[in-house]
Amino acid sequence: MSIVQRVIRKAESLKDHYFPLKEFDSSTLPWIDKPGANIADFLAKHPPRYKVPYNMAEKLENWEQKGYAVLENVIPEEMIDKFWGDFQELVQNPDKYDLSVRIDLDEFKPNQERNIREFPKEALLGKYVKINDFHNSSVAGKKLMTHPSIVSFLEAIFNQKVVVMQSLVFMYGSQQPTHQDFPWVTAKIPSHLAAAWIALEDIKIDSGPLYYYIGSHKMPKFDFGSGILFKKDSTKSPLEFAQYLDKTCAEHQYPKETLLIKKGDVLIWHAALAHGGSMITNPEQTRKSFVCHYSTEQALPYHRNFVTQEPVKQEFNGVYIYNNPVFPQSEDVLK
Repeated sequence: MSIVQRVIRKAESLKDHYFPLKEFDSSTLPWIDKPGANIADFLAKHPPRYKVPYNMAEKLENWEQKGYAVLENVIPEEMIDKFWGDFQELVQNPDKYDLSVRIDLDEFKPNQERNIREFPKEALLGKYVKINDFHNSSVAGKKLMTHPSIVSFLEAIFNQKVVVMQSLVFMYGSQQPTHQDFPWVTAKIPSHLAAAWIALEDIKIDSGPLYYYIGSHKMPKFDFGSGILFKKDSTKSPLEFAQYLDKTCAEHQYPKETLLIKKGDVLIWHAALAHGGSMITNPEQTRKSFVCHYSTEQALPYHRNFVTQEPVKQEFNGVYIYNNPVFPQSEDVLK
């Protein structure tokens, strides 16, 4: 990366520190988030790259009005099974791989995020486990997260080159309090963010399913005391954030919906949609899912953890995926 690029990145960092965001920048909002967005006109000018098995106009209307869209039965079972086979290989033989894993259990404090080799195998098969960026190791993961039905929708909402930001694999429900993604999963343009929740099995009501507040992507933003993004110097906590979201969603009468989708279905949601994980009422019931976050090349022209390095990238179905600079030896080890 050139000296000029490094100076620009430093200037961007200083601007963010001294002039924190209070709202998404209206000048860089995706077209569909701007007032007066005309879906019919957009699709007439920008038809999907791939033929899709759903009504694109209907799904975009859901996104604009509700903050999410469900793509039913779009992922072939064999793609999911290949990916889950890679995942089983990983957790059954963790000593063979290098990968970042977080386990939110007190016994692993203060360092709850480690290389997978440093966790006992039995813990990896339990609850409160997040497998980070497994797509970097698994080619099946790359193909799954860039399935044409997902790519077509992402390209429609962004109308820009799409890039993968990160991924998480869950075997059990997260039981995570209500939150929005953009304060934590941040690029240069926070509004250039979308998430896909790919069901790897039929989701049961007792598994701690995902819930979300319909239309909450349009609610007033929370101020952490450092703007709308959570930072080291934020004076408000994640718990205060969750309480604000639940309270404000109730005040605005946003309906709360529980996600019970089938294997092969995909939920794609807006950066600002308030959502969380319900309580697990059956401790034995799994909730196998692959959660992927996406941005645009304009907003994320580098790997999110290495902003001053030129990324090594691959392209799948028109989407850029950045190699993981932390574990270059693990890229595509599962093919």
